[in-house]
Amino acid sequence: MPTATKRKPVRKPTLHGLSREMTQLRARVEELEDLRDLNAAIAHNKGKPGIPWDQAKRELGID
Repeated sequence: MPTATKRKPVRKPTLHGLSREMTQLRARVEELEDLRDLNAAIAHNKGKPGIPWDQAKRELGID
């Protein structure tokens, strides 16, 4: 005889919960956009010589 499983009651969405979820979704979309931009930059610069790290630090003034 199959046993019945207890289900958690379905909760109604709250404004606080929806706001939190929207904030998380926005952050994820921004991360995906950043990744897309990074991949495009990598593709655009493929085959070009890089700049040595020490030179880049000097040029940026972060030595």
